[in-house]
Amino acid sequence: MTENHYHDVLIIGSGAAGLAAALTLADHMSVAVLSKTGITSGSTWWAQGGIAAVLDDKDSVESHLNDTLVAGAGLCHPNTVEKVVSHGKESIEWLQSMGVEFTKIEGDKDFLHLTREGGHSHRRVIHNQDQTGKAVSSSLSDRVLEHKNIEVFENRIAIDLLRQADSGATKVRCNGAYALDLESSDVELHQAKIVVLATGGASKAYLYSTSPEGASGDGIAMAWRAGCRVANMEFNQFHPTCLYHPQARSFLLTEALRGEGAVLKLPDGEPFMQRFDERAELAPRDVVARAIDHEMKRLGCDNVFLDISHRPAEFIKQHFPFIYEACLGLGIDITKEPMPVVPAAHYTCGGVVVDEHGQTDLMNLYAVGEVSFTGMHGANRMASNSLLECIVFARFSAQHICQNIDQIPAPDYVKPWDASQVTHSDEDVVISHNWDELRRFMWDYVGIVRTDKRLRRALRRVQLLNKEIQEYYSNYRISNDLIELRNLVVVAERIIISAMQRKESRGLHYSLDYPELSSIAKDTIMVPINFAGQDMIISRS
Repeated sequence: MTENHYHDVLIIGSGAAGLAAALTLADHMSVAVLSKTGITSGSTWWAQGGIAAVLDDKDSVESHLNDTLVAGAGLCHPNTVEKVVSHGKESIEWLQSMGVEFTKIEGDKDFLHLTREGGHSHRRVIHNQDQTGKAVSSSLSDRVLEHKNIEVFENRIAIDLLRQADSGATKVRCNGAYALDLESSDVELHQAKIVVLATGGASKAYLYSTSPEGASGDGIAMAWRAGCRVANMEFNQFHPTCLYHPQARSFLLTEALRGEGAVLKLPDGEPFMQRFDERAELAPRDVVARAIDHEMKRLGCDNVFLDISHRPAEFIKQHFPFIYEACLGLGIDITKEPMPVVPAAHYTCGGVVVDEHGQTDLMNLYAVGEVSFTGMHGANRMASNSLLECIVFARFSAQHICQNIDQIPAPDYVKPWDASQVTHSDEDVVISHNWDELRRFMWDYVGIVRTDKRLRRALRRVQLLNKEIQEYYSNYRISNDLIELRNLVVVAERIIISAMQRKESRGLHYSLDYPELSSIAKDTIMVPINFAGQDMIISRS
């Protein structure tokens, strides 16, 4: 039986973007937050590095803006970048007001400690040792759970968005979503005047990912099926340094390690980054990831090494206590030996197209955080700009919602979820096999280095998989794995087709067939022709 819930605003996702939006809205209206697992799950919790913001008198908004534009390889939207970086200090102060604590300078508790990461020309990364995401997520979730106007629904995965056409209206609007209760296996109906997607990216489309949970492209796929444009899906960021260990396949090693002097080395101990970029370890992530990938393929080795053991042991333990303890538990003492590392899929720079308020093409549907395409990150996200964008756009979107919600009518009646025509599957092995096949060919053919031949091969495979999965979805009862797989195959196809359209190498998209940079920088925008999202047109703007 479908259970119905009604709130003024429905937020799908419980990362930094979703929780920041909820807290900004809740003093003015009722808010529901859907969380796929616990409220502190998702990518935010695992973010180690920090939040980029201009707090040092020697730094400037102009410098942060320019660094971001350089890292974005000509595809950042300058107005968006300026809007986000100019609200950096304000965002840090808001987080502090929510109870988030940041590391202070030793011996001077009046000033926050700033570290430096790849692509930044100054120390401007505010952090909580090496567990910034945990500090942000835990504080915001505490505030959310305390607020009387916020209702949290844990262990729910959204299935699809609801749409309705108002009488006499020329546009369709969003008025909620169906969601699967993962504990009871019942499908719930969540209706609202406004829906906010805060579901994160799609790094789980790849075999190796830094995201232990989530990141299955749910919001991007739902928005596409609902008729929204998506953009720049070919720009998938691979974090250069994921720990290479059988017991920690998704353990990210923060860029701050390199900011504090860690050196990348070959298996024989030779440093190599200086051969690829004058900035060496502090080059942007796309440069570092490609350099590691090149050396691994050249030598036929499984990994390279990241070494910070030349720094004092107490410095390492003080600045990176979480990483130190985690590695020590795996038998690696980072104060004495290097860490084995490989690149892993990390961040989706493209996403659902939104305007300056975070609004999508579907009326009353907003998207904030990694799920969205704001133009902030261009062809390569600069380190620690993601949490900043999350907070800035979440709060701006919430403020815009507050200004307009009184003019939005209550949603119409929606039919309950109908599961009468489906049965329990006796072939769940198909899901795991399709999941494994998808992630493997995305890693092999649509990874750090691409070719036309590899992309054509991937497109044939993904289109066949899409048909199989849609048939399976139509005939059997849904589950978390099936919903995620259905979403990932939609997103993977968008990634492949976008990559095939880009006849150049720019930022995170590197093609052996088109190694040169085009003189004209254009976004890749995909437009669904029908609400089923089966057909599309491609535009380059």
